[in-house]
Amino acid sequence: MTAHFFEMRRLEGLSNTIFGVAMTLLAFQIPKDLLGTNIPSFGTIWHAYETRLLALLLSFAVAGIFWFSHQRRLAYAPHGGRIAVLINLLFLLSIILLPATSGLYGTYSDVADVIALYGFHLTLISSLNVVLWLIAAAPCRDRFMIGGPLFSTLTLFLASIVALFAPKVTAFVLPVAFFGPVVSALFERKGN
Repeated sequence: MTAHFFEMRRLEGLSNTIFGVAMTLLAFQIPKDLLGTNIPSFGTIWHAYETRLLALLLSFAVAGIFWFSHQRRLAYAPHGGRIAVLINLLFLLSIILLPATSGLYGTYSDVADVIALYGFHLTLISSLNVVLWLIAAAPCRDRFMIGGPLFSTLTLFLASIVALFAPKVTAFVLPVAFFGPVVSALFERKGN
């Protein structure tokens, strides 16, 4: 191993911590004072927190999928150069920002600009994930490894664009990106 390569498993500890903190902070974005002083019923609680809880669940699932992809990539390409390390750090920075955009989305889930901001943030995370997969797969010329991440990125980008013009439709487009791991499995099977 030459000196200019970095053992990517060292990055794993940092990334696990960042994902764990970001995924935990998603819950802290939910305000505690929405119910007032009356004893709330389940319906009152749901009405007060519905969009925030749905944004929390969506963002937690998104973070989980990106964490899974990140772990797979670190195992797939156990060594990387400086560029891969720097892009990994940018990727992790974009994960740290997830609680902020998720909180905005949960609070203003009917505002087109907020939905688009959230979508473009997810697109940024996904785009960095694709670049990292390209870097990891390039030495082996294993182009099938980027099928799922690329599918998710294109879907998230489309959802972000749709949010600018038809924000209510975005709720139906965003979940399609969750099929990225399924698309990955299909592409990887095709490559073998």
